[in-house]
Amino acid sequence: MDGKPDYLLAAERITKSFSGVPALRNGALKLSPGSVHALCGGNGAGKSTFLNIVMGLIPRDSGEISINGQAVNFASPAEAIQAGISIITQELTPIPGLTVAENIYLGREPMRLGLAINYDALFKKAQVFLASLRFPVNPRSLMSELSLAHTQLVEIAKAISHDSHILIMDEPTSAIGESETEILFDAIRNLKKRGVGIIYVTHRLTEVFQIADDYTVFRDGAFVETGKVAAIDRKKLVELIVGYNVVKSSRLESSHKKEPMLEVSGFSQAPKFKDVNFQVGKGEILGIYGLMGSGRSELLNAIYGLTRADSGSLRLNGKKLVNDTPGTSIDNGFALITEDRKSTGLALCRPIRENISISSLKAISLFGMVRGKSERLGVNQVSQRFKIRLASTEMPVQQLSGGNQQKVVLARCLLTNPIVLLCDEPTRGIDEGTKQEIYSFLSEFTQKGNCAIVVSSELDEILQVSDRILVFKQGKIVAEVSGSDATQQNLVHLAS
Repeated sequence: MDGKPDYLLAAERITKSFSGVPALRNGALKLSPGSVHALCGGNGAGKSTFLNIVMGLIPRDSGEISINGQAVNFASPAEAIQAGISIITQELTPIPGLTVAENIYLGREPMRLGLAINYDALFKKAQVFLASLRFPVNPRSLMSELSLAHTQLVEIAKAISHDSHILIMDEPTSAIGESETEILFDAIRNLKKRGVGIIYVTHRLTEVFQIADDYTVFRDGAFVETGKVAAIDRKKLVELIVGYNVVKSSRLESSHKKEPMLEVSGFSQAPKFKDVNFQVGKGEILGIYGLMGSGRSELLNAIYGLTRADSGSLRLNGKKLVNDTPGTSIDNGFALITEDRKSTGLALCRPIRENISISSLKAISLFGMVRGKSERLGVNQVSQRFKIRLASTEMPVQQLSGGNQQKVVLARCLLTNPIVLLCDEPTRGIDEGTKQEIYSFLSEFTQKGNCAIVVSSELDEILQVSDRILVFKQGKIVAEVSGSDATQQNLVHLAS
């Protein structure tokens, strides 16, 4: 025996309540050196509360936490970092006006005579570090100039730069594409070789089986089960997470030719996409798959009128129309679920009621005044339709879990009575159970004779939800697949 403890981190019987309401009743996890431990659970399972306690962001009510066999009780994140723990949070916190290098080493910059920052040394240090991780980011770039994917990579680099022996990754791939994910996984494997232990939180279960060694499941604020990933299959893991057997459907198996409803012709917006042509049939869900930066999101934004296409036309049920603004699009029967609900989909500090009704104000107003009764009736109906868990529609939307926030976005869309639904990453960062609810809604929506376009980076999702799939690459449609041709391997091959 070398006297080293078996676990880098061991947490047992952790509890936490807020205003008398239990958020965590029995949190437990044991992290081994040189391993990736997946912490799994639906929205509201207690994962974030548990991680916040480990990091010293909030105090626990009871329970024990030990680091390298020594009991700890951190009063602040600074104490946790000092003890060798770093976290990559789901909510990105860059400082837009500073460079990449300054963001990574904020408060730890190399100095000249202890008086001024040595920028030459700072940029060189950041360049070497980013190159070692194989992150394709310029250390001299301002954070405000970066894409969402590259911003996420910088946040990851910042956490790794602390040389911590325990690294917590909370949804690290939620904003990055397949190629960046592979780069991240390579970095994780190198960290494992150095003995670093990683707690990995993701709703993308495919990633659990790709990168994790161990798993722990939380449900309803309590520990459910732990074990080796190699000893469990996806179906069983989903059952543990949601508490019941989830039945998946596949539209691809029964897809057939449908009457054209939406026609997109010659759509171009240099340099993001060029000469895009496709049709979506009545009752159809058209999937669009491509790597990050392929032009998928930009295409949806242009169709909806958030941006202007350089050329091209739209027809709906044979009638030519112009979606030159989101307001015009709503009038024409379109609704858009944006890629990032927190920055472009919701007003987080405003009530749920306002977030749901804001796109429908024209319909529920009289002489410029909102009819309160009509608003409340509509908001309550769509809230119940999506089973949004809320104490009151007057509570700020930021107090909801990620899954319920996404349901608010869907509820707002539904209240405008759309016939064309544009979905950009509609289930990003939400749990398997809520995903299946959203898939069921999309199926019901199209069964009424409506149509939907779904852009997704998740292969499992795009395969499950779509009737046909268009593959996007460098701003162009390079393939259309359906039926037996629609496989993960084929989609990745075509998009790469």
